[in-house]
Amino acid sequence: MSLPYDRALGISRRVLRLLIVVNMVYGLAILGLVTWSLFSADLVMDAMGVAPAADRDVMLRGMQLVAFIGVLAVPLLHIILKRLISIVNTVRAGDPFITENARRLRIIAQTLFGIQILHLLVGFVISRTRSQVQQLDLDWSFSITPWIAVLLLFVLAGVFEHGARIRADLEGTV
Repeated sequence: MSLPYDRALGISRRVLRLLIVVNMVYGLAILGLVTWSLFSADLVMDAMGVAPAADRDVMLRGMQLVAFIGVLAVPLLHIILKRLISIVNTVRAGDPFITENARRLRIIAQTLFGIQILHLLVGFVISRTRSQVQQLDLDWSFSITPWIAVLLLFVLAGVFEHGARIRADLEGTV
């Protein structure tokens, strides 16, 4: 018997798998950009629209640091996506309230917390990176929403853990 939302779960799995590929391609592209900037700094700066200035290298270092932080986010996002696929699989199997899913949700929450720290680090680098001619402008902004998502995931992990414990207790009494 299929679940009424089985099709949505199948689509979710395909989208998550696609996002894993996109994440890897993104990481390789950013890593390539960082590498390219090490060997062709002036070409990269011209391509990025950074005005010539005596302290143009400050802008380059800031952009390289932001890109490197982006590369650090790739394995973190991979952790999240893989665990989400595993959770979707347990939902499809009709058995989501298991201790393993509580652990997966906790890891997702911790990993998303790490990504948010990296996001704050990007904001810090952007605020400190400027030349005499211009400031590094990457349209960065702070939002409380991802931090609420982190808290929500920690709570949801607790809910799943409690649900798994209740289920184990019920199975033990039957």
